[in-house]
Amino acid sequence: MVNGHPPRPERKIIHIDMDAFYASVEQHDNPALKGLPVIVGGDPSRRGVVSAASYEARAFGVHSAMPSSQARRLCPNGIFLPVRMHRYREVSDRIFRILREYTPLVEPLSLDESFLDVTGSEKLFGPALQIAREIKRRIRENTDLTASAGIAPNKFLAKIASDYRKPDGLVEIKPEEVRNFLRDLPIAKLWGVGKSTEEILKGMGILKTGQLAAFPAEKIEKKLGNFGLELTALARGEDDRAVQPESGAKSISQEETFTPDLENLEQMKKVLLDQAEQVGWELRKQKLKGSTVTVKVRYPDFTLVTRSFTLPSPTDQGIEIYRTAMKLLPRTEALQRRARLLGVGISNLFHRDDPEQYRLFDSGRKKVEGSVQAMDRIWEKFGPEAIKRATLMEKNLTAELAEHAEAGMAKGSWPRGQAKKRRTERKKDFDFPK
Repeated sequence: MVNGHPPRPERKIIHIDMDAFYASVEQHDNPALKGLPVIVGGDPSRRGVVSAASYEARAFGVHSAMPSSQARRLCPNGIFLPVRMHRYREVSDRIFRILREYTPLVEPLSLDESFLDVTGSEKLFGPALQIAREIKRRIRENTDLTASAGIAPNKFLAKIASDYRKPDGLVEIKPEEVRNFLRDLPIAKLWGVGKSTEEILKGMGILKTGQLAAFPAEKIEKKLGNFGLELTALARGEDDRAVQPESGAKSISQEETFTPDLENLEQMKKVLLDQAEQVGWELRKQKLKGSTVTVKVRYPDFTLVTRSFTLPSPTDQGIEIYRTAMKLLPRTEALQRRARLLGVGISNLFHRDDPEQYRLFDSGRKKVEGSVQAMDRIWEKFGPEAIKRATLMEKNLTAELAEHAEAGMAKGSWPRGQAKKRRTERKKDFDFPK
């Protein structure tokens, strides 16, 4: 008994991660592609980006988020296919229906990845390892695709376990095995450790997770701040985050960590444009609008800042989110200090059909909303890489930023003509989804 209460049962968390999901769906739908290097993503001749690569393509060094042109150089015989998002969603829906038969505590991370808390399900379905094995079997029977599964006492360890023996892996880390399992794990396997962080840790003589776990916390904090303390906790196998079932979104966002750091305006505006368009698309899919736009920046020294502005009326338009983000960017030091991470999100969400909110929209805004429907249909069918706003990609925004700065943006004011000048600073409680 602890304070009059029975001790909390050891959590049993399963992480399910489909193997090369997009590429595997393509190989399933076209058996002639099986065994071949399949690369799903944008056109390599048009500055596209790789969304997924089959294991045959990965053998050549191809991976997601890589420029398609680079993937072509690495794998000249690779078969490049466009994203078919509608098809991947169909398969994903079948997979998640299986997962929810075992527990209501399912936290989707993406179409092909999720956490399950099966602590309370073992009496019905047997031990967590048995549940994971059964889920893998049923996914294969229903989709002809393989999934890797990790079982552990927390989310961090379960995710590490699912990646340990990919593809088609099944790994369980028991509580008494945590220290030994992490001891020789390469430091790059920890969440949040990119190439820059890895180099810093190596410079401190830390190559393995076990070395970080034993390193003096004050020295890590001095070098990496609170981020270093979070890494140290993970290195010790500590992660108290609960599995959060999907519910009404409180915010929608996109963010990305870059190696090397972003250092000029042209890079940052392209990133923010792409992220804002995807945020807008996600809003429209969920029939939501949001009013508070937030830009998130992490500098090379790991300092994290956010800047927010609340619009006069809610929006679900990527272009409006982007323009607001570009007004917020000068209020950070990203251009002076470079950006290791850059992201944009929107919060204060409303249902799109809320009559109280719709009264605020003018006819001009409704015309703009109608103009993106064709783009949404293309994205739904072929994915976000299928169509971009070329004019914005080419437009030089240096003068626009200078105009914003002259209008007082750097001090927090907004250009004349925008009603209800409101700004919400929520550095602590605005949390981008992982």
